[in-house]
Amino acid sequence: MDKVKIGGIMESEGRALLTIRAVPPSPQGVGALLAALGEAGVNIELMAESRDGDHASYITLVVDQNDLDRALSLLEETRSLLPAHGVSFHREVAVISVFGPHLREKPRVPGLMFSALAQAGIQPLAVATSISSLSAVVEASCRQAALEALQAVFDVPFSVRRRPKEY
Repeated sequence: MDKVKIGGIMESEGRALLTIRAVPPSPQGVGALLAALGEAGVNIELMAESRDGDHASYITLVVDQNDLDRALSLLEETRSLLPAHGVSFHREVAVISVFGPHLREKPRVPGLMFSALAQAGIQPLAVATSISSLSAVVEASCRQAALEALQAVFDVPFSVRRRPKEY
């Protein structure tokens, strides 16, 4: 089978994953937390939000490892607006993204990406997508294996674009 052509693969290492479970979900509280993070200079590289059957909201953020403690502190400061009923985090993760023009018009890309990761024994901790990219958050120790798995199934015209730990 021919490889599917994509624009490239990006990676970011030195990241941390923060997941907040809020009941009930509060758009005002999420806005307050995001505003506080922005004011404190905490960059959010990836964000996903979902709801479960009990209407709990799960907010997942990826930030620089160096910003995790500050993000946790700001979460505590905004607790009155965003009552967190559970907070978990992973200090050492990487974000691996495939990207390219017209990615939304290539229905095989998500299946290929996650099948390749699964065959390499990698379970993403979080997933996010946009009109032109598909990202998986993986344990930092799996970063290289994830890259190799994706390079095996995708035609990548350029070398992997790295965003190092310190940028």
